[in-house]
Amino acid sequence: MAAFFFSLLALTALAGAVGVTALLAAARRAPESQAATVLSDLAPAALALAAVVATTAMVGSLFFSEVLGYPPCTLCWYQRIAMYPLAPILGIAAVRRDLSVLPYAWVLAGSGAVISVYHYAVQWVPDLEATGCAVDNPCSAVFVREFGFVSIPFMALCGFLAVITLLAATSTERAVADESATAGTAVG
Repeated sequence: MAAFFFSLLALTALAGAVGVTALLAAARRAPESQAATVLSDLAPAALALAAVVATTAMVGSLFFSEVLGYPPCTLCWYQRIAMYPLAPILGIAAVRRDLSVLPYAWVLAGSGAVISVYHYAVQWVPDLEATGCAVDNPCSAVFVREFGFVSIPFMALCGFLAVITLLAATSTERAVADESATAGTAVG
């Protein structure tokens, strides 16, 4: 039941990432469009939403390992190393409205997404597994496979993608603020 719940959350995060990506693309093509308006309305909350996604992913991974007893493999640990700091960093940044953390968050989320893609591939093609994975706890082990394709690395990937797209939406807020500041200081 918990795997089903977290799978639904992951798919919701993925749908949100696709939606935000579509908004970003549409707003870039037509800066005065309805998509740009929706994106500018979303931007102030995007950092807080990214913090919620990261915190939910962190809680989910701890639930799978500490409550359900699924041992995290080496690649799971690398994904945790990328996701866990995002929860407090993005949470504090959202409260303080501090956009200076964006480059650090981009690196963490991007690195985690790359590891998640590789881990997900290893689960489907175990021959891809590197020697860094433990024999007694292989990275190709699948503890969850909801809907025939949603595994724990897939859930992590959905979380990372949601964080990345929300950071991109937050970056649009920064661009608007920078444009306003530049316009206000222009010498005529």
